[in-house]
Amino acid sequence: MKAVRIHRYGGPEVLVYEDVDTPQPGPGQVLVQVRAIGVNPIDVSVRADRFPTPRQPPKIIGSDGAGVVAAIGSDVLTVAVGDQVMFTGLGVGSEGSYANYAVIAEGPGRRQASLADL
Repeated sequence: MKAVRIHRYGGPEVLVYEDVDTPQPGPGQVLVQVRAIGVNPIDVSVRADRFPTPRQPPKIIGSDGAGVVAAIGSDVLTVAVGDQVMFTGLGVGSEGSYANYAVIAEGPGRRQASLADL
């Protein structure tokens, strides 16, 4: 898949569009084919290392997105493949939304991101 990653912190010039492995959902997780993302101040702060995160570069940034559920992990109860969803909260301790696919938690309390039906 394609993704926008950073290999070091800095301005927009550190964004790199490159091939990366497609992630796979684990228990309680959902793989979303990303169709839309948002760029917000937290994304800029993560890229510039003004917002401390546990995950260090290289990493995919991006907090918010929307798309279609492409696969589900075990124990997923509220969504199915083909559902349209939106999500928020990625890119701080996990890989972010600036990619063709993102793995996110099924719902609140299971990880830092959550899904909502569109």
